[in-house]
Amino acid sequence: MSAPVAASTFTKENPFPAKITENRLLNKPGSAKETRHFVVSLAGSDLTYKAGDSLGIYPTNREIDVAAILTRLRATGDELVSPAMLKLPEPITFRDALLHRLALGSPTAKLVQLLAAKATDAAEQAKLNGLLVPESKEVLSTFLANHEYADLLNAFPSAAITPQELVDLMRKLMPRLYSIASSPKVYPQEIHLTVAVVRYQTNGIERAGVCSTFLSDRVQVGNTPVPVFVSNSHFGPPEDGAKDCIMVGPGTGIAPFRAFVQDRVASGATGRNWVFFGDQKHATDYLYEEEWNDYVAKGQVHRLDLAWSRDQEEKIYVQDKMLANAPEIWAWVSGGGYFYVCGDAKRMAKDVDAALHEIIAEEGKMSSDDATAYIKQLKKDKRYQRDVY
Repeated sequence: MSAPVAASTFTKENPFPAKITENRLLNKPGSAKETRHFVVSLAGSDLTYKAGDSLGIYPTNREIDVAAILTRLRATGDELVSPAMLKLPEPITFRDALLHRLALGSPTAKLVQLLAAKATDAAEQAKLNGLLVPESKEVLSTFLANHEYADLLNAFPSAAITPQELVDLMRKLMPRLYSIASSPKVYPQEIHLTVAVVRYQTNGIERAGVCSTFLSDRVQVGNTPVPVFVSNSHFGPPEDGAKDCIMVGPGTGIAPFRAFVQDRVASGATGRNWVFFGDQKHATDYLYEEEWNDYVAKGQVHRLDLAWSRDQEEKIYVQDKMLANAPEIWAWVSGGGYFYVCGDAKRMAKDVDAALHEIIAEEGKMSSDDATAYIKQLKKDKRYQRDVY
């Protein structure tokens, strides 16, 4: 009798073609945001995950953006290309490269250099060469930030470029990582995601976040295969279920804390849970409102502090709610509790970090340097963890 065949292992290099089984809008009518809840089925895979992990997704670009490049280069899409950075064993079609393999945004100065070398129109040449002089470094940087490949190519129509010349300058289409919003103790065969769908304009042209609109617009529920892999993280709830948890996650930063609370409730953790959530408006942007209210009603979330930035004249953020509850936060932290933050690295996480420093210095009667040393020790002990992006 032959040994059973081991299940295949799906990785970043060999992603699993998962199906999305649910795509649900979380915001209510009138919201300025589009935040969606997705359920990714792991059925048929050997993928496992834990609360705190992320899911990697390989998106497909929009057909409209691919068509714009094909039209500009007068290409059919059937031309064979070998993008150097992909290290492929054999050439692929230009269309396949543009749809699945290459990033269509964030062009570099190398494309401007190629266009300058190829342009036959004097006015175009002058503009391109003007962008390339050393003193135009900042102007060039701003120009590139406001253009994607298609509209940069369209801005200089006299430059004839071949598909191979273009793909040689393009970057890989990278997978996007999303914090997992579910616990395997509750959903062993599913992964839930909380995704902000990105739509905006530059140069009067409608833009779209590649992966968020791939999931929301281009994936058919239950049908389209979505290449995924699990990215293991050191971010996660305390191993000791008796420890208290303070979780700060405004906007989509709430995702891992939905997973943490599910996990701790399912495992019978006795430690208290304190959740800080914030967004623009209570009426339209309270993500998973019914779930949080249910946890509070059952005593499974012991404190829930909400911050709404647009419901009153003065904007209120999660860090403001922290400072308003400084003595209690210090009691939880100094009593051995864990402190977590997830979300925007540039502003929110910095503001939350500053608020935590202030609380520890004030309530712990410490100098600024001593508070910094205390926080450093919290991080070392894995009692202060951040999942920021």
